[in-house]
Amino acid sequence: MREIRQHLDTASLLVVLLTLLLFGIALVEKGFTHDVLLEAGVFLVSVKLIMMAYKNGKQSAAVQSKLDRLLSVVEGLDGSMRNAGSSTPRSSSDG
Repeated sequence: MREIRQHLDTASLLVVLLTLLLFGIALVEKGFTHDVLLEAGVFLVSVKLIMMAYKNGKQSAAVQSKLDRLLSVVEGLDGSMRNAGSSTPRSSSDG
């Protein structure tokens, strides 16, 4: 169960469990008929949406990580440019 919690948030897990429960109830209520295929389709759509949300979350985290690294590089360059600019001796002109 701990592995599932790493990949799914609470709301997604609740949707999957609720959909499975409703699918089970429909299977008992209606039997193996055409309607069960419709219920299976609804379940698969729910799973697909949750998988897409998970993938989107992982990609968002990867982009955020890259942006953080880029920001630290830019801040490092900015700091080194400021230090180089302030340590340059000014030449005095003799007039």
